[in-house]
Amino acid sequence: MSSAAKVRVGVVGAGYWGSKHVRTFSSLPDVEHVSVIDPSTERVAALTRGYPGLVSFPSLDGALDCVDAVVIATPPSTHAPLALKAIHAGKHVMIEKPLATSVSDARAIIDAADAMGVVVMVGHTFEYHEAVRALRSIVAQADFGDLYYLDTARLNMGLYQHDVNVLWDLAPHDISILNYVLDSTPTSVECWASRHAHRRWEDIAQLRIHYAQPRVEATVHVSWLHPRKTRLVTAVGSDRMVVFDDLATEERIRIHNKSVRQPELQTDDLSQPPMSYRYGDVVAPYLVVNEPLAVEDEHFVHCVMSGDAPLTGGANGLAVVQVLEAAELARREGRRVYIDEVRERSTLLPESSSVPSIPLQRTTGSMGAVLS
Repeated sequence: MSSAAKVRVGVVGAGYWGSKHVRTFSSLPDVEHVSVIDPSTERVAALTRGYPGLVSFPSLDGALDCVDAVVIATPPSTHAPLALKAIHAGKHVMIEKPLATSVSDARAIIDAADAMGVVVMVGHTFEYHEAVRALRSIVAQADFGDLYYLDTARLNMGLYQHDVNVLWDLAPHDISILNYVLDSTPTSVECWASRHAHRRWEDIAQLRIHYAQPRVEATVHVSWLHPRKTRLVTAVGSDRMVVFDDLATEERIRIHNKSVRQPELQTDDLSQPPMSYRYGDVVAPYLVVNEPLAVEDEHFVHCVMSGDAPLTGGANGLAVVQVLEAAELARREGRRVYIDEVRERSTLLPESSSVPSIPLQRTTGSMGAVLS
């Protein structure tokens, strides 16, 4: 589209994330107007009270002629059908995480966007977070030393989803962060998960993710069944350690100048400690305050207007879905699964068929609209 034209944005789903997108897009000067697409009159009414200029539609079909770009903030199982519908209509799309619930669907979205010449972007919001960008920079510095391992924890009481387990709901955030910080993608994954409060969906899961470049392992712990909300990423190096606490009101990044080493000269003196411990200052670097979602949405509008490739484009989203699908296979079969396995499996599946014109219907879930 012309760089002089403003963008008409449609947000599909008026739930938790959809309402946030309505707010941020409504504040952007390059957005002509925002439409909300959701069959729930109650949710739409709640949004229009705060944003009287909103245009509303009960289904995506009715909105397609009135928008240039679509943001999909609906349950994960609806991401691929809705995205393909919008792309086939020539609309740019941004899809909340995960991009899709299978590698084959993720590839279908990317291929369709390439064929139609439209932007496809995934909502990996933390890659637009100033603290995560600082974490990446710190880990890459020479004074951090050799990176030993990374660990993440994303825990809380709920919110249980109706169409995916905790792995697909919460782990995309952490996998995206790890890939971004390491500037790499994994080679294999192991997974353990179980369900307790829910009869169908696993509500706790742990991943062990293996990277080859750099050669490092990361653990990911996600839970809908935990008494304390936790949002932590820890990176441990040979000379320093750094913690990103997303719930901290201040000092979200803390650099610990401490390390553990084995003495170079080994003796038979059992009275001497086998390891050498170094303790230093804890430093909290100054970070520019930003709202990652606002940065992400502004970037999407920029890419729509300019034609630039998004920082979190389709390949970025596909890389996360590959890890999730490999993790599901590892969970079911109780073994380490290599990412190449799911790449090969997806190429053997038949191509996704075109999406029929199906209206949206109401759901009791927290994410807004779903396909019937």
